[in-house]
Amino acid sequence: MRAIVMREFGDPDVLRLEDVPDPAPRSGHALVDVTLAGINYADVHVRGDSYLAPVELPYVPGNEVVGTVDGGRRVVGLCRGGGYAERTLLHRRVTWDVPDAISDTQAVALALQGNSAWHLLFTSLRITEGETVVVPAAAGGVGSLAVQLAARAGAKVIGLAGSPEKRRLVQELGAHAVVDSTAEDLTERILDAAGGPVRAALEMTGGATFARTLAALAPHGRLAVYGFAGGDLASVPTRDLMERSLTVSGFWLPQLYADRSALPTSMAALFDAVADGSLQPLTGTVYALGEAASAHRDLAARTPTGKLALDVAR
Repeated sequence: MRAIVMREFGDPDVLRLEDVPDPAPRSGHALVDVTLAGINYADVHVRGDSYLAPVELPYVPGNEVVGTVDGGRRVVGLCRGGGYAERTLLHRRVTWDVPDAISDTQAVALALQGNSAWHLLFTSLRITEGETVVVPAAAGGVGSLAVQLAARAGAKVIGLAGSPEKRRLVQELGAHAVVDSTAEDLTERILDAAGGPVRAALEMTGGATFARTLAALAPHGRLAVYGFAGGDLASVPTRDLMERSLTVSGFWLPQLYADRSALPTSMAALFDAVADGSLQPLTGTVYALGEAASAHRDLAARTPTGKLALDVAR
């Protein structure tokens, strides 16, 4: 089968199209004929050897796929590598049948990014109606879904985005206000947009953006961290946490893979919301399998909006 293989860590050029054997059968897993493989910031960290879980080379990246099993049944699921390939293995606990009303491009946005957005808001932050929540990269995969889910739950959403085009899009998704994420006075802009300190925020950039977002929290505010796309891990100022009784929590979706109820609950909610039209996954560029390096360059440059994916048949 064809697959994208990494034989070294480094820039996007380490992602090379090769012919490799099919995955060996494993207990509890189904062999899936992949239709679309989702692209995520986690894949960028894997390529750069900065991912939370170490990987052994050679390695096929990719943590979520849509495909078919049993001669045509459509499924979407999560994997720990192996997604950038014509076939991969999915464990039955993190595999779900795709409803007829959901397209492949919608489904591939839900497995990793949709579940992340749902649990960041409702498991980590536990947002409630009327609260204000800050959503970073609000035109991206996780962010665009989080904006809609939070607004749907009655929260006041302050979106962060880096370009005028992305900010207009985030406003259309239901954000109360949208702020330029690149501004050096980001804290002041969040406070102005929210009408004061906020009770909840997501953070996935790191560095100065982490510090500026934390500074916008009200006493007893909560911040959920799920990435460091800017490349700089942030230091948590414990004095600030104590002075304002702040809570900073981390989130990594694979910690929920073994939970028998968490992901089935969120997937059912996400499928229902897409089916009834109240949640619209942003479908971004779909690249040919051999264009994985180009996809990674685009993602790192933060030029795309919505969900990026690889079409393994191309």
